[in-house]
Amino acid sequence: MSEPMDVDATNAPEQIDEALYSRQLYVLGKEAMTKMSGCDVLLIGLGGTGVEIAKNVVLAGVRSLTLYDKAPARLADLSSQFFITEQDVGKPRAEVSAKHLAELNNYVKVSVHNGELTPDFLSKFTVVALAGQPLSVVRAVNTTCHAKGIPMVSANCHGIMASIFCDFGPAFTVVDQTGEEALSVLCSSITKEATGGAVTTHDENRHGFEDGDYVTFAEVQGMTELNGMEAVPIKVTGPYTFTICDTSSFGDYKGGGYAHQVKQPKTIAHKALDAALAEPNYLLSDFAKMDRPAQLHTLVQALSAFQDENGGELPTAGNGAQAERVLSLAKEINAKSASPAELSEPLLRLLATSAACEISPMTAFIGGTAAQEVLKAATGKYMPIDQWFYFDATEALPFTADAPPPSAELAPTGSRYDAMVGVFGQTLMAKLMKERYFLVGAGAIGCEMLKNWALMGLGAGEGGMVVVTDPDNIEKSNLNRQFLFRPWDVTKSKSVCAAAKVKEMNPGVHIDAHTDKVGEDTEDIYSDTFMESLTGICNALDNVNARLYVDSRAVYYNKPLLESGTLGTKGNVQVVVPRMTESYASSRDPPEKSIPVCTLKNFPNQIEHTIQWARDTFEGLFKQGAEDSNAYLSQADFLQKLEQQPGVRRPTLQQLHSNLVSDRPRTLEDCIAWARMRFEEYFNNTIQQLLFNFPLDMMTASGTPFWSGPKRPPQPQSFDSNDELHLGFIIAAANLRADMYGLKGSTDPAFFKKAADAIMVPKFVPKRGVKIQANENDNTADNSGMDDDDAECERLTKELPTSSQLAGFRLSPIEFEKDDDTNFHVAFITATSNLRARNYKIAEADALRTKQIAGKIIPAIATTTALVTGLVCIELMKLVCGDKKIEDYKNGFANLALPFFAFSEPIPAPKTKMGKTGTEWTLWDRFEVNAGKDLTLKEFIDFFKTKHKLEVTMISSGVSIIYSFFTAKKKLEERMPMPMSKLVAEISKSDLPASSNYLTFELCCTEIDDDDEDVEVPPVKYRWRNF
Repeated sequence: MSEPMDVDATNAPEQIDEALYSRQLYVLGKEAMTKMSGCDVLLIGLGGTGVEIAKNVVLAGVRSLTLYDKAPARLADLSSQFFITEQDVGKPRAEVSAKHLAELNNYVKVSVHNGELTPDFLSKFTVVALAGQPLSVVRAVNTTCHAKGIPMVSANCHGIMASIFCDFGPAFTVVDQTGEEALSVLCSSITKEATGGAVTTHDENRHGFEDGDYVTFAEVQGMTELNGMEAVPIKVTGPYTFTICDTSSFGDYKGGGYAHQVKQPKTIAHKALDAALAEPNYLLSDFAKMDRPAQLHTLVQALSAFQDENGGELPTAGNGAQAERVLSLAKEINAKSASPAELSEPLLRLLATSAACEISPMTAFIGGTAAQEVLKAATGKYMPIDQWFYFDATEALPFTADAPPPSAELAPTGSRYDAMVGVFGQTLMAKLMKERYFLVGAGAIGCEMLKNWALMGLGAGEGGMVVVTDPDNIEKSNLNRQFLFRPWDVTKSKSVCAAAKVKEMNPGVHIDAHTDKVGEDTEDIYSDTFMESLTGICNALDNVNARLYVDSRAVYYNKPLLESGTLGTKGNVQVVVPRMTESYASSRDPPEKSIPVCTLKNFPNQIEHTIQWARDTFEGLFKQGAEDSNAYLSQADFLQKLEQQPGVRRPTLQQLHSNLVSDRPRTLEDCIAWARMRFEEYFNNTIQQLLFNFPLDMMTASGTPFWSGPKRPPQPQSFDSNDELHLGFIIAAANLRADMYGLKGSTDPAFFKKAADAIMVPKFVPKRGVKIQANENDNTADNSGMDDDDAECERLTKELPTSSQLAGFRLSPIEFEKDDDTNFHVAFITATSNLRARNYKIAEADALRTKQIAGKIIPAIATTTALVTGLVCIELMKLVCGDKKIEDYKNGFANLALPFFAFSEPIPAPKTKMGKTGTEWTLWDRFEVNAGKDLTLKEFIDFFKTKHKLEVTMISSGVSIIYSFFTAKKKLEERMPMPMSKLVAEISKSDLPASSNYLTFELCCTEIDDDDEDVEVPPVKYRWRNF
């Protein structure tokens, strides 16, 4: 046996690199990441499916990946194996891939094994994965793995069908079945009952528990026996109630307390391969295809048997005789089965015909799913597949099982696209290569999409094109998911770098990289001409507003839109088809629940509350305060405008006075003094004032303690420079203050400690008359002494320096940047949040968790991204076909943690009837008006009267009313002969965009023969030039 070939011998890190893995850490957690960094994986097979698994596993950060594949690269591999080029054809696939894989993650040791797969060798690994291997090879490996308890995952892609088999051994422990954050709820009552105490939770939120969940209790008053007790199982009795153990002997419940969910490990048992073949368990991929798994299970065995007969080769695409042999084998195998399936011969024949073809949409989907199974085996996090998973997308084919294509349509021609041709046929392949697609975003989804498209040949033919745009540059945290980028690409343009990388994969692809943000400001670039030249649009965005904008453009120009997104292990895909489906904007997620202001300011009870408060404090101190100061120094009428903002004037003037007069720093020591005063204000004085207003023994009008339920009683903090958190606040706040003023900062704790201890802090005395809002619906204004006092405002104004006195002086507003650990941004928010949490006895959060919440970071992992883009590309192929019905399209949702897959038919575009005619229209419809000239207002109105029998009563363009029946007669007489474009420009007081050929009008109309009732009509798309 030869020794493995080391490609990158870098050892796993002693500590997790949070800058690299931050988004993945929010998915897996530190415990799972630590386990994974000690995991050694063997991967057998480096075709398209194998390289997808390998890429995802290396990005995830295992300790080592050993590759085994002696097969030479073939031209057909180029349809799915993205690390093989035409120059690599004939070379061993594993060795070619190893160098590229090692570049993805310096922390992962990648090596190639050229010896035999002996039991001793297999025993070295934590997990073994196989890709594209016949059952004979899988069986040989599984014999050793199952006996030794080594988890094994096997995945195959056969044309438009794929499969995964998992064997995690006879006893595998899953430590976290869902990956969801453990729930915590506030209790409002607990009864004493022998049959199980009934717990009622506070009515702010449903508890979210399920029968069999385990909980522990903390901070329970009265029934203190519950505090610190071992986790107990619960039985759910309602959305706000559940029962626990016997509480009859416990003390009487007096109030408060939290129930915390405790996740319980679960041990699962998997059967070895042969037993699982005979008695299979299936994870359904599509509930509309309930009969498919059993048929595909038989087909996979038949294909493997065919390989055994033919030296490991699968049927050649388009070879009818070989497909018939597979079908014959399937029938034999099915006849011997203890539970024979009802086989569809046309279906199996069709799938067998292209079984040798690996195409990137399928390998991306199945490679992402299989890689997640490898990570489950490495970490014990999330439930594994039990045990077989089959997936097919025959509805994406341009032909059906009952009407298959001629053999010549699928036969290989010696092209890099032979696998695509073998699945979809030469005719559709030629059409695909002429497509013109616009990809918005080159992040994680964008990179995977571009890779898939390059391998598929999208836009690689005459007239074809892919345009990608992304205004962002590459950051280190991107490298964990955006696999086209390398460490040396950091700071480069995402779109430009991604385009260059896929050109290396397929030099024939036509791609144009832009760095523009897509929005109203760039409609001169992404103009009518540009949008009309496209055949489709694909979103790879991470924010709703941008998605909505692109969706509106797709609808306006009647272009299909492919929409997708991920959230940790969850992913979704939506296909938007012109004149058929609803659009992305048609259905929206409910808005995020906001934190009540009084909770945020005075009564936090969760770490999320204190983090949001700290984030707001950061904005006020270091961004808004600096911007207001600069505005005062540069705008002559700033103070005049401020007088018109009641409730804002005094605090703004106080901030200006602090920034420009009383607390304007000249040295870093001045900044430290300012920071020390802020500590006193936030964590001592404010708390003292709150307790003065609402003493700890205060009772409400109903006779209950004021400090109960979600109101946690706070306690002031005295500054202690020996407390790391106290000093951390001073260091971060002082450095940020210095940065605002262009002063040099420091990181020397001793310097800050000495300076902070030397500051004299005046004793605080609570004030009477300060109003603090106690509840969200309380009419008492919370001014905390901030009523606009004219005398005080005048004093502050007089003491402000004039702009001439500070000529040229400006502060530097600080924009929050979450991914720079040296800029003190996250450090300030973490210290501020945790100090406030300490005030209220709330569990503190580390910097990583704080960064996620404050930066609104979306958890992400490469496996889900790969899966989602594979599904998107399957829908893209349906769009290219052009003749699919709505039931052929699939919106998809997946949760790899559970695991769970669901596909549904897109929702049809809602129809609206137009008046008595009953004419129906949808969001895709427009009144297309192109008269070959720019119509006058009169001609425009007459056009609708003559052609559509509609009396126009109002015309609007954006927020401008162009015409209405109640407009003054004289003004109407002036407007009637004016061209529509001139009217819009004149009334809106803005020039029409030079790149726009269209104007959009909204109409109010009545039918000519019934002027009593308004008719709902679609918008007007009016061409006013370049006819």
